[in-house]
Amino acid sequence: MRWMWAAVLGLGFASVARSEDIVDVLRRSQQQRLEALAPAPVDGARAEVVRRSFDALLSVQPGLPAVELRVIRGPLLAETVHGHIVLANEALAELPEDERLFVLAHELGHVARGHWLQMALLFQQWVPGEVTPEHTDAVASLLGRDASGLAHRHEFEADAYALELLQRLGFGAQTAVSLFRRLGSLPDTATHPSTRKRVALLRTPDVAP
Repeated sequence: MRWMWAAVLGLGFASVARSEDIVDVLRRSQQQRLEALAPAPVDGARAEVVRRSFDALLSVQPGLPAVELRVIRGPLLAETVHGHIVLANEALAELPEDERLFVLAHELGHVARGHWLQMALLFQQWVPGEVTPEHTDAVASLLGRDASGLAHRHEFEADAYALELLQRLGFGAQTAVSLFRRLGSLPDTATHPSTRKRVALLRTPDVAP
């Protein structure tokens, strides 16, 4: 959910409209990010592979909230915006099927678990009412701490959700381990726990992070 940080840290408050609240800012930041991404050709072979994998996941998880898949090009691998739009790079078609399914299922986890709403409510608790530099500067460090903690929890939850879906399709935790090895070991960031922590929790899902 990197867009949350872009909204607060990268969006100049001079551009915040009068009477705009923090959720408005978050939504606008997401929309700008969405509009900046290049769509993959609709009839492209790689996009079709990604769509088939996405449909396979939907078939084993009925009752999901309304969700939309958009296949894109560029450096972004996958992300969820507006709480219901899954962005997936056409390059996912080059991954082994199980690893591709894990990436897509992880993003579906963000939708199914309502992570957008949870994060928006957290931001709203710290920045109620109109967004102004005076409001945000006073709480920036505390908001950053709490938002980072919640973002890490969301990543663990989305991983667990993805593993559950993959198990229904006959795959196991080794799929995620293989994917993380392919992507390379990453340290903790403001939005994501380290690869080591994510792999450890997938191997022992009953242990809280």
